[in-house]
Amino acid sequence: MTQDPQKGRQPYHRRGRRAEQDSQAAARAATTMYTFLPENFSPTKTKPSKELKPMLGSVLLGLLLVLAAVVAWCYYSTSLRKAERLGAELLELRTGGFSIRNQQGEQVFRLAFSSGALDLESCAREGDILSCSRSTGGPLNFFIQTVRPKDTVMCYRVRWEELAPTPSVEHTMFLGDVHWYGGAEMRTQHWPIQLAGLQAPQPFVTSDVYSSRAAFGGILERYWLSSKAVAIKVNDSVPFHLGWNATGRSLLLQARYHDTSYKPPVGREPLPELSYRVCVGSDVTSIHKYMVRRYFNKPSKVPAREAFRDPIWSTWALYGRAVDQDKVLRFAEKIRKYRFNCSYLEIDDMYMPAYGDFTFDETKFPNATEMFRKLQEAGLRVTLWVHPFVNYNSSSFGEGVERGLFVREPTGRLPALVRWWNGIGAVLDFTNPAAREWFQGHLRRLRTQYSISSFKFDAGEVSYLPRDFSTFRPLADPNLWSRRYTEMALPFFSLAEVRVGYQSQNISCFFRLIDRDSVWGHELGLRSLIPAVLTISMLGYPFILPDLIGGNAVPGHTAGEGGGNTGIPERELYVRWLEVAAFMPAMQFSIPPWLYDQEVVEIARKFAALRAELVAPLLLELAGEVTDTGDPIVRPLWWIAPGDEAAHRVDSQFLIGDTLLVAPVLEPGKQERDVYLPAGKWRSYKGELFVKAPILLTDYPVDLDEVAYFTWVS
Repeated sequence: MTQDPQKGRQPYHRRGRRAEQDSQAAARAATTMYTFLPENFSPTKTKPSKELKPMLGSVLLGLLLVLAAVVAWCYYSTSLRKAERLGAELLELRTGGFSIRNQQGEQVFRLAFSSGALDLESCAREGDILSCSRSTGGPLNFFIQTVRPKDTVMCYRVRWEELAPTPSVEHTMFLGDVHWYGGAEMRTQHWPIQLAGLQAPQPFVTSDVYSSRAAFGGILERYWLSSKAVAIKVNDSVPFHLGWNATGRSLLLQARYHDTSYKPPVGREPLPELSYRVCVGSDVTSIHKYMVRRYFNKPSKVPAREAFRDPIWSTWALYGRAVDQDKVLRFAEKIRKYRFNCSYLEIDDMYMPAYGDFTFDETKFPNATEMFRKLQEAGLRVTLWVHPFVNYNSSSFGEGVERGLFVREPTGRLPALVRWWNGIGAVLDFTNPAAREWFQGHLRRLRTQYSISSFKFDAGEVSYLPRDFSTFRPLADPNLWSRRYTEMALPFFSLAEVRVGYQSQNISCFFRLIDRDSVWGHELGLRSLIPAVLTISMLGYPFILPDLIGGNAVPGHTAGEGGGNTGIPERELYVRWLEVAAFMPAMQFSIPPWLYDQEVVEIARKFAALRAELVAPLLLELAGEVTDTGDPIVRPLWWIAPGDEAAHRVDSQFLIGDTLLVAPVLEPGKQERDVYLPAGKWRSYKGELFVKAPILLTDYPVDLDEVAYFTWVS
């Protein structure tokens, strides 16, 4: 069968075109696969739309914020871990200072590092010690050591020692709204401490505040105590200076060696160190007891019983430097005539030819031996006034220069002459064993020759030394010269008195307040008496002599018309003063009561008898306990009521022991006063029983011949 040729070729033709197309497609693919782009070829990027730009910025900003937050958290966590690592039990350390909490979590102490800040990156903790090696000022040795001496007490030893030359180290201790006590006898004395104005740090050394208004007193210790049961004791090794800021309610604790009488220990560079111990207790009374037992000496003996029982009689305010043999004998005769007891009669200033002599002026005392015989026959013990000065016109001056007995100029070649209230002279160097023996040898000779019972050791303050001086044994702390002077009283302790005290609590004699003016106020007046006695008691000195009844009666420093015209203190002031003194560890007359009238004589007899019958037995009992406990004889009201806020503020009342509360009238023209009785049962001197204490008795009546006193009823 024959086929059509066209029909036979058509399908074949279609298959050829499809193959050709496939072949071309494969060739194009191969060409694309093996073609290389030129080096300068830059493809065109697709630009984002305008709507996407804000969204991308926000995403980027968010990423940055997240990154910053992560970095901040890491830094905070590191700082927090660092702070936790540098914390101690109840103490929080920061670059600029530290604070302390009590067991109840209340902040009770705060201090700032005023002269520099710590570099916490240089700090580490090992056991109970936090230590740092750098501050903003350079290298240093800083540490805080935690010590728990007993369950109720937590202590911190703090030390900031510069390792490179620097002017000073200063820390600011904030008093806050807490009551503070201690420190030093002051010219204007308050209880608790009251700051006034701004005082740049000055050497914390014994000074005569009667002559220097802004200085610290003759009795001082580096110790303060708060009503919140915090105590701070600055270490003995510190070249210590103290200032304050009343506006900031703060004390400025400073250590420095420039422009001061402090010297670095021999062989050491003058690199200041400020170190102290802060202890926190359960209450103010218990923490004070702990501090006294831990850091203070205690008296080893008790002075003579008669010094607690009977008044002391001094010639000073009555006769001054015009004292002579006839006046002494007449004074003794009047004491007996008016039937007063006498623990001892004190012959004061200018019985010698010149200051520094240890003999009686034959013009004023033509027969001293006979005078002393008559005094002994009258049953009177006698003491003499002495001091550490030898004036240039004294017969002893040449001997002192030749034997090297005096404090010298910095070169050590010549004696350092000083001006004191009785002229110009040299000062005995009590670091020199030869000077001590020379001085005590003269005292022993006087005691033997005239049967002298003891001595009144006057002066002894560092303020009477020159700014720059040298001693037989170098003194890093000039206060140690005062300490060496008080040691001269040791052989004569039973009836001796001194007026300086620094680390001298074991000197078992009476410590006398600085001279008082015959005025009512807090500046060396009657109102200063109780605050000063309480302050000295807290510093560890239990046997206190509050100077002369009525003050010194110095012209221009005596209240009322009586002082200017008659030379004796105002009558009312005198009576109120003797009433306070009758309850003190010792009482001392100089202006005698018979210079007023018979009523004043009777009031004086009444309180001398009350002292002998009621007060002295209690004083002697407490004095016997002091050698074991170190507890004060005269105590603040908070001693028996440590948690009573009102008791922390009372400055015109005091306790003898725990059982006798005394509230004298201390303001002119008053025959009443407010009396605060702490918790307990109290019986008044009138026989009233108060069982709902604590209580404030307002306008409690107290006549001129009375003192409000209360005994605790068990």
